[in-house]
Amino acid sequence: MQATELKALQAPLKELYRQDGKAALITLKAEGRIGEGVTCSVDTAKALVEAGLHPATGGSGVHACSGDMLLQALVACAGVTLNAVATALGLDIGEASVKAEGDLDFRGTLGVAKEAPVGFRDIRLTFDIQGKLDEEQKSSLIKLTERYCVVYQTLRNPPPVAVNAHWG
Repeated sequence: MQATELKALQAPLKELYRQDGKAALITLKAEGRIGEGVTCSVDTAKALVEAGLHPATGGSGVHACSGDMLLQALVACAGVTLNAVATALGLDIGEASVKAEGDLDFRGTLGVAKEAPVGFRDIRLTFDIQGKLDEEQKSSLIKLTERYCVVYQTLRNPPPVAVNAHWG
């Protein structure tokens, strides 16, 4: 996609959102069904993903791990955002890839050590960009990608999360 095509697609949306801020407020949803063998099936845009325990917590490794899915969501969002920013700025990034790694201490998840955190201690997001860009272009590309990546910003600035339970 060329910058002009992307801008043409986004221009009417940007104008609508400038005129009516409420039109930009969208609720994204995900839903899953609890399954057999400590699994949960989640509908994605393209397939049904069956999530289960990570092998470090007793899982078989056959099912998707929700921690992996979180990192995959970060990679997907950062990759799409990087591509959109590069396109909008008319930058040729050539071959590019995105990698996310996160460190977990499973003692916390399994309740083995109270001092061990539950969740990721550190997450590293790495871009490998082959395009010929000058230092200013590189800096701007990464800065804008960080600024506009929804998953990255959510992890950096977590919103309040409300938990509700409905009993049958």
